Amino acid sequence: MLRVEFHCHTIFSKDSLTRPEALLRACRQKKLDRVIVTDHNTTAGAFACQALDPQRVIIGEEIMTSEGELLAAFMQEEIPPGLSPEETIKLLRSQGAFISVSHPFDAQREGAWGLNALERILPLVDSIETFNARCMSNHYNELARAFAYNNHISGTVGSDAHTIIELGTATLILPLFNSAASLKAALPQARAELKLSSPLIHFTSRYAVLVKKFARALGIPLANQSGRVK
Repeated sequence: MLRVEFHCHTIFSKDSLTRPEALLRACRQKKLDRVIVTDHNTTAGAFACQALDPQRVIIGEEIMTSEGELLAAFMQEEIPPGLSPEETIKLLRSQGAFISVSHPFDAQREGAWGLNALERILPLVDSIETFNARCMSNHYNELARAFAYNNHISGTVGSDAHTIIELGTATLILPLFNSAASLKAALPQARAELKLSSPLIHFTSRYAVLVKKFARALGIPLANQSGRVK
């Protein structure tokens, strides 16, 4: 059985300062067997992490579509933000990716989904995120779980970690998988380990955004492993 983190971020996301090497060190310490790195609108962080630990890291991305955010795994190429959900899903399917829907009912997030849009794309995705540890209220997770149950679709969970301390807060224990298809097949057998993060954790993301803003303004390189300044 594998303990899997489905949703986490690195310094390649605009609101995180977590470097790839630090994330992977924490994965080993917290006994996370697989981690899907899902930076906002880029796979660069995931590829940087995979280069350091190919067996543990799965390439992912959290993609902002024109109607809400999607969460993808087992990707080959980065998908740009701002496309329609259907176009984004089509591009993901063309590379054999696994597709979930990020925190679909969290009204306090920019990437929340309207019910009509969510129902429209439901036949096109593999799962929805039924627990996100960063939701300010567990009510949003309860809505997602009820929606998944009523629509007979599997759920993923994730810490949505933007810091090391959050990593592994919400995980699934799954049978061995090594592809999008085998991940989807394994999900009905999953066992969840869940804990909500403190609402105060959101201040760390605000801090990361400010640090990067001031670093750019002062011309101070705040580079990740690729050397790209974020």
